[in-house]
Amino acid sequence: MSNFTTSNIRNIAIVGHSGEGKTSLAEAMLFNGKSIDRLGRTLDGNTVMDYDEQEIAKKISISLSVAYTAWRDTKINIIDVPGFYDFEGETEEAMRAANGAVLVADANGSVSVGAEKMVDYCLRNRKPLIIFINGIDKENANFVSTVEAFRNMYGRKIATMHAPIMEGNKMKGYVSIISSKAYEFTKGGRISIPVPAEMAGNVQAIKNGLIEAAAENSDELLDKYFSDGTLSNDDIIAGIKLGVAAGDCIPVMGGSALQNMGVINLMEEIVDLMPAPDELPPEKAEKDGAEIEVKCDAAAPFAAQVFKTTVDPFVGKLNMLKVFSGTLKSGMTVVNMTTGEKERINQIYLLKGKKQEAVDELAAGDIGAVSKLNATNTGDTLCDENFRITFRPIAFPKPVLTLAIYAGKSGDEDKIFQGLNRLAEEDYTFKVEKDKETGEMVIRGQGETQLEVLSKKLKSKFGCDVVLTDPKIAYRETIRSAAEAEGKHKKQSGGAGQFGVVNIRFEPGAADGEFEFVDAVVGGAVPRQFIPAVEKGLREAVKKGVLAGYPMTNLKCTLFDGKYHPVDSKEVAFVSAAKLAYEEGCLKARPVLLEPIYKVKVIVPESYMGDILGDMNKRRGRILGMDLIDAKQVINAEVPLADLGRYATDLRSMTQGRGRFESEFSHYEEVPAPMQEKIVKEANANK
Repeated sequence: MSNFTTSNIRNIAIVGHSGEGKTSLAEAMLFNGKSIDRLGRTLDGNTVMDYDEQEIAKKISISLSVAYTAWRDTKINIIDVPGFYDFEGETEEAMRAANGAVLVADANGSVSVGAEKMVDYCLRNRKPLIIFINGIDKENANFVSTVEAFRNMYGRKIATMHAPIMEGNKMKGYVSIISSKAYEFTKGGRISIPVPAEMAGNVQAIKNGLIEAAAENSDELLDKYFSDGTLSNDDIIAGIKLGVAAGDCIPVMGGSALQNMGVINLMEEIVDLMPAPDELPPEKAEKDGAEIEVKCDAAAPFAAQVFKTTVDPFVGKLNMLKVFSGTLKSGMTVVNMTTGEKERINQIYLLKGKKQEAVDELAAGDIGAVSKLNATNTGDTLCDENFRITFRPIAFPKPVLTLAIYAGKSGDEDKIFQGLNRLAEEDYTFKVEKDKETGEMVIRGQGETQLEVLSKKLKSKFGCDVVLTDPKIAYRETIRSAAEAEGKHKKQSGGAGQFGVVNIRFEPGAADGEFEFVDAVVGGAVPRQFIPAVEKGLREAVKKGVLAGYPMTNLKCTLFDGKYHPVDSKEVAFVSAAKLAYEEGCLKARPVLLEPIYKVKVIVPESYMGDILGDMNKRRGRILGMDLIDAKQVINAEVPLADLGRYATDLRSMTQGRGRFESEFSHYEEVPAPMQEKIVKEANANK
């Protein structure tokens, strides 16, 4: 392909609710730009963007994918972004590389949760946005009411770029408000038609609104509007483009991605209204501890950031990157500012889904990929040795669901762990670790679908079967009163014997909150050389409580008396005697189970408050407070981990995906008596 300058590049993320046609739209754009010679279909599993076997099987996008096409001498880099909730990390990666977004929304007369979240995301992060209302050819489709639904939520920001030409309830074409030209959709394109006479007045009224909106975005245009009473079409486009860049204007248009209707029009608007990389504010970075601004300039020193990494057992690792400054060339040596290591750039690629096209260089503002880098991963900054800067890290969502992971086949544990480590290079939104309390291997992620997909990738890529189950709860035990006990160990089996007696007081209130040993022996009842053995025995014993075998906590043990034999007393005897005293003493000191309590912060629209509070009550949650922040209710609560379970899934169900939460360990509390009996019974049955 020919080289494109920075000003002739558009980096567009295609976003929206799952299943509303994002991948189909990307396919149509690639076809129109002649990057592909036939239109694939998601249902047929033959699209450019969805090439992973899990994506083909599930008919949804799981990972972001990148392709490019050209339109009107402009290169459009397309990033197809998964819409399903579990793959939110892919959105963060895509938005780091994109300069703007096209939101695909179904023409069903409403605003879906995914659409609402993405509009809010773009407004919050000042990402230019165009809305493409898809599926206008479907039965019961309603373009007009869908536009109104968006306008009801976002007011004057919604800019109607086209007046729909309706036939019954279906949109059969449109009048371009700016040019006042009318078109009728055809499969794969459009034909010019006269403006319907009955629409002329409405078109002019909408255009007057666009003129005012354009004028408000520039002092120069405002002066021209006041002096001339109108603006030229070029002035309107310039003004709307400024509004789009500032997030004050969201153009809306319609079509059918599957039928390739209205897609050419969308591509025209992307070229006209979406900003080039060098038209946006500079990217912020850190240099020598200070914040600097990095302008998108191909002539400046090189700096880029890796926004996505893919790993294949056969092909190896591929790092997708966005060049923010300078020009990346094959053969260059660059510095990875995250690791401090130097990396040699062997080959640069442009991507079309899974296909790679080798190129010699990549200019500022462009998107591409490099392979065979030794120690470079997602989020890393690569830069010129003489321009050492670091871009801000990508903000990945924290895991909200934890499941235990076991090998389906004995002996595969190491293989599974290695496979998950490779998959973690691609996906930063899950973690695998050994739970220190329970000893279980656990996987923490964004939801059940993500963890299911990871399990299937382990099978297909690394040949490992895994079983996911609810994790064990890290209960603990403690005592509620003081008790004394004697532990006596006596063993006589011919030859030298073993003898040791200890008297120990057990009570709650360890100095460190975990375990405290006090030597209060007087008169040499237990010789000094055996005191450490008593403590050793107790430290070993507290690893298992007397009720259900969970670790004992907050235990103070005072050794105050004992007996010994001048010949038969040995260290091992006092270790055993201490353990016997521990079991007897703790059973007498009102032992109880403790359960982990988590601090939970739930963020939901106010309309869901009743459902959330009612559900919290069922989970034995304790509400600590509520705040209204950015038009959302923030509920702070404490909830037992045993009842938090799969809250990520339940919260999405209760709020239709609009709610989110964060949690962290807070403290331990006593388990209610009825639950304690059940837990103890189950634990002892599993011994």
